[in-house]
Amino acid sequence: MKRNIRKIAVIGSGVMGSRIACHYANIGVQVLLLDIAPNQLTELEAAKGLTLESKVVRNRIVNDALQAALTSNPSPIYQKKFASRISTGNLTDDIAKIKDVDWIIEVVTERLDIKQKVFESIEAHCKPGTIVTTNTSGIPIKLLIQNRSEDFVKNFCGTHFFNPPRYLKLLEIIPSEKTDQELIAFLEDYGQRYLGKTVVRCKDTPAFIANRIGVYSIQALFHIVEEMGLRVEEVDKLTGPVLGRPKSATFRTCDVVGLDTLVHVANGVRENCPEDEAKAAFEIPDFISKMVAENRLGDKTKGGFYKKTKDEKGKTEILSLNLTTGEYEPQQKAKFATLEATKMIDDLGQRIPVLYNGKDKAGEFYKKSFLNLFAYVSHRIPEISDELYRIDDAMKAGFGWAMGPFEYWEKIGVSKVLSDAKAMDIQIAPWVEEMISKGHQSFYNLADGKKYFYDIASKSSQLVPSNERMIVLSHLPDNSIVWQNKNVTVRHIGDSILACSWKTKMNTIGSEVIQGLHKAMDIAEASYKGLVLFNDDEHFSAGANVGLIFMLAAEQEYEELDLAVRAFQNTTMRLRTCSVPVIAAPHSLALGGGCEISMHCDKVVAHAELYMGLVEFGVGIIPGGGGTKEFALRCGDEIKEGDIRINTFRKRFLTVGQAKVSTSAHEAFELGYLREGIDEVVVSRELQLARAKEAALELYNKGYVAPTPRKDIYILGQEGLGIVYVGANSMFSGNYISEHDQVISEKLGFALAGGDLSQPQQVSEQYLLDLERKAFLELCTKKKTLERMQSLLTTGKILRN
Repeated sequence: MKRNIRKIAVIGSGVMGSRIACHYANIGVQVLLLDIAPNQLTELEAAKGLTLESKVVRNRIVNDALQAALTSNPSPIYQKKFASRISTGNLTDDIAKIKDVDWIIEVVTERLDIKQKVFESIEAHCKPGTIVTTNTSGIPIKLLIQNRSEDFVKNFCGTHFFNPPRYLKLLEIIPSEKTDQELIAFLEDYGQRYLGKTVVRCKDTPAFIANRIGVYSIQALFHIVEEMGLRVEEVDKLTGPVLGRPKSATFRTCDVVGLDTLVHVANGVRENCPEDEAKAAFEIPDFISKMVAENRLGDKTKGGFYKKTKDEKGKTEILSLNLTTGEYEPQQKAKFATLEATKMIDDLGQRIPVLYNGKDKAGEFYKKSFLNLFAYVSHRIPEISDELYRIDDAMKAGFGWAMGPFEYWEKIGVSKVLSDAKAMDIQIAPWVEEMISKGHQSFYNLADGKKYFYDIASKSSQLVPSNERMIVLSHLPDNSIVWQNKNVTVRHIGDSILACSWKTKMNTIGSEVIQGLHKAMDIAEASYKGLVLFNDDEHFSAGANVGLIFMLAAEQEYEELDLAVRAFQNTTMRLRTCSVPVIAAPHSLALGGGCEISMHCDKVVAHAELYMGLVEFGVGIIPGGGGTKEFALRCGDEIKEGDIRINTFRKRFLTVGQAKVSTSAHEAFELGYLREGIDEVVVSRELQLARAKEAALELYNKGYVAPTPRKDIYILGQEGLGIVYVGANSMFSGNYISEHDQVISEKLGFALAGGDLSQPQQVSEQYLLDLERKAFLELCTKKKTLERMQSLLTTGKILRN
């Protein structure tokens, strides 16, 4: 049965329901969002003479909830206009409309009786074959389908989204024993391809996979913290980015989620898993019970493990809770020798063993917490999953861990962990020792570009299932590498297409990357059909190496700086004129130089979560790698006669002058970084590289002819300069910008307008590049520019690579 999802209904408009509705609207699906009609008027409604029968009143709950979601930060919607795809209603007047939808997602309160009543109403109104799923976070699926028809049951399962649905990648699929197998396959594919999710199939067990392991990890840590007497800020220092986990680490995450929510899930697991060998870990420690009793639940009560206050001078200060005294205190800097030993280790896989083997208090903490976690996940197979990779996938996608538990374990050493666990009387499941005895020294292995996992049931290595189109650079065999230097790797990814990737801190662009880009183009032009620029780290690129620019400018090495800027410009222009198609596939941060590189490629296949922008103005300079020139070019192509051309110029100037960064790939079109009809957006990060490869082949197969540098770029000259000078002077006079910002504005305007030409005319790309470079270098001679760069580098707001 082929299924097409054109319209869905979301039942329940709370925090999760409204945001799930927004994410489906993001991908182009029409959404019907329903909630209950209120049974009481507000004072304002009564004053207006409204009644409970007034439509505005009957839809008040759902409309207020949707509006709250749309105005929340971070936004659940890619572009404001996408909200028009959501229509609202109430469960009394509008439930019959669900007959027209293809999928119904229930997101009402976590009570079995209420959910069962909702499903009874849904079944009475939906058409046969409609997909019905629940977003329950823990109620057994088998209980939810009691007394439902055969058709309803076979088209029903759990779809557990993690909050916020737009940003967290995990989607847990929880089928019942009676769920149609074709439906499961459909939802797994749809979740990945359309929703951009890491889809993990779970067994119908309490808290499913991610929350079962995640809450255990937090609960076990609570007990370790109590035992070792660690401070809140120390624990967050130990369990954050150094472990490849979010900055919110442990206690800050608890404050965001809400301590009452964590306690509720922990109690649920303890009550519903009486056979869990680690059920004692789910007992709530005294200090947590005391916090709940005192209503210190986190952000929702303005205080949890952390509390935001203001000192006598009105300066905001974040205090941490002393877990012994129960008082809030100024945070103390966490210092551990083990952490110091890892400062120069960028590779997480190499860092983990150093942390685990530390000889100080931090090392003791890591050993205890890791061994407890490893023991726990070993015993969860086959209870919550038959396959270990599903546990790793769930923790990475649901909790933002860079590695799953079994992947951490491998980095330390499977046998070493077994030995250490025995020494500390921690019981690892027998299957791990059996695995080693059969010659398998690790949980995973790579062969022929594919990833395999140890399957406990068959006692053998089995292929990790994945979409056939998916390309994972780290899984490709060594012979796929055609060239590499210290930072850049060029690989053949099949069908005569190369992929060029680089690995630096936040993938900033320095001389090694520039060299690698040129080498990739050399090789592609000589022997291949196309080239894709793609990075599989957290970010595409945070931009050029500002530390190098600052050093050259501070030492007045202006000739060297001029050569460096020319080299960057030559690189972006070569991307533009390369004899084979070049596709950029940016994701997450694509700032400054990363944005300029993307803008010069034949096509951009952007991930939906793209934060793209020319941000150089904030550093005290203008885009100097072809970005200013490219904006002038695109502005010239858009300009029409009369007043519109002034508006177009002003709009493009402000985008660069205000260092605007897109909040999604769709917004990048509005800002002019992406091009309508040329560039495109994909929601699945896992399939982005495959789509970029396809795009390169499509261009090649059409008979690709490289573009030549343009000489017909329409610029405004003095007409544009006048707008800039008047505006900048007005802003400075009104104390909205500094004197130096006025200087930067005028330099930017000069380059965008094509210089001080007496009338609008056509110029060449090289002419604009020369203006751009001249303005860039002149700004680098300014004392205020150097002071701003130094300040940003010192505070870590920009990288010193």
